[in-house]
Amino acid sequence: MRAVARPLFGRRARLRWIHLILGGALAMPYVLVGAIVVGPVAGSTDVFSSFPLQLSSFAVGLPLAAVTSLFPLTRPLESAAVRWLCGVDADRLADGPARGRAAKVRTALWFTLHLAFGGIVAGMSLAVPPFAAVLVVMPLTAGVFGDRLGFPEVFGQPWAMALAPVAGVASLLALAGCAARAGALLARWAPALLGPTPEDRLAAAEAPAADHAVRNRLARELHDCVGHALSAVTLQAGAARRVLDADPEFVREALAAIEETTRRTVGELDTVLGVLRDGDGAGTSPAPTTAADLDGLLRRTRAGGLTVTAEVAAPLEALPPVLSREAYRIVQEGLSNALRHAGEGAGVAVRVEVRAGHLELTVDNPLPSVPATRSGGGHGLPGIESRARVLGGTAHAGPVRDTWRLHVRLPLRATL
Repeated sequence: MRAVARPLFGRRARLRWIHLILGGALAMPYVLVGAIVVGPVAGSTDVFSSFPLQLSSFAVGLPLAAVTSLFPLTRPLESAAVRWLCGVDADRLADGPARGRAAKVRTALWFTLHLAFGGIVAGMSLAVPPFAAVLVVMPLTAGVFGDRLGFPEVFGQPWAMALAPVAGVASLLALAGCAARAGALLARWAPALLGPTPEDRLAAAEAPAADHAVRNRLARELHDCVGHALSAVTLQAGAARRVLDADPEFVREALAAIEETTRRTVGELDTVLGVLRDGDGAGTSPAPTTAADLDGLLRRTRAGGLTVTAEVAAPLEALPPVLSREAYRIVQEGLSNALRHAGEGAGVAVRVEVRAGHLELTVDNPLPSVPATRSGGGHGLPGIESRARVLGGTAHAGPVRDTWRLHVRLPLRATL
């Protein structure tokens, strides 16, 4: 008995019935619009007094529902309803808005079917239970209310009166069967009409890669701003300590450079943490660029004890913002490597120039102490290569005669 009743009245059947009732509720505004159209055409002022006119209004309203289903929120909301009420696995349904013509057509078809089945089942759910209740109690009330209720003459026959309760119960079972069947059909069709398209699967597959790329970018930013600052401050403090008594003026310059370096690094760190917190870093300090911050970077590096010469043959103010920011980080990392590996008093040459539609960045520093330190497997050079690759450029680092050279070539139209 339970095996027979569960498909009609079990929890899953009841939830699917609710889903159909929701479809009927959603269909009502479209039916009312359809009635406004059908009424004047049929010459009737009371469309809902005629069952054929009601069906006509319903038929006119469904195409309107298909058009409004093109709104982006339709598929996510319908998928959520199907997931919770129809018992369809979440991984078989798409979560985001429909992408592409095929997905939008399938969403429109689903929405139309949901409202069509829901409108029919909702209408039956409103009409059948009262009718069935009357049939069930008819043998008890026919003698008292028969004339008032306007029963057909056939119910004056004893056999008809005896079968009335059976017909009432049968109509309720028929309603439950129709609702269960309609709910099962919608649950079966949902994955095909609301399921992920190839575009959705591709976007889902790319999401982890995009998240990994964002993490790598943030890691590069932290490495560049904090790593450079620590290297510069360490060398500046060491140089100041060694000449503390002999050259007070140099000590003052080194302390001022340390203060400027730490202040700027705090601002850059706030920018990176803002990206982690808010996703876009809104309200935080702007990222440094070559146009606005290259001179300060060179000055702070000189305060660390290096002799830095710079040749700039590029219109820094005219560089695209993305290119200007990334170029600053690349030069910063090149100077950080020189600070760590070239030794105090070493000469570093920086060149920024434009050639054949490309921005070329070159950092040269003495070679002797470099080979022993480049074998440690740091993250600086891989980070530079990653930045250049994302921008569509190239990066090379290695010995050239008696110097260690970092050379990066970036297209001027590079975008992230």
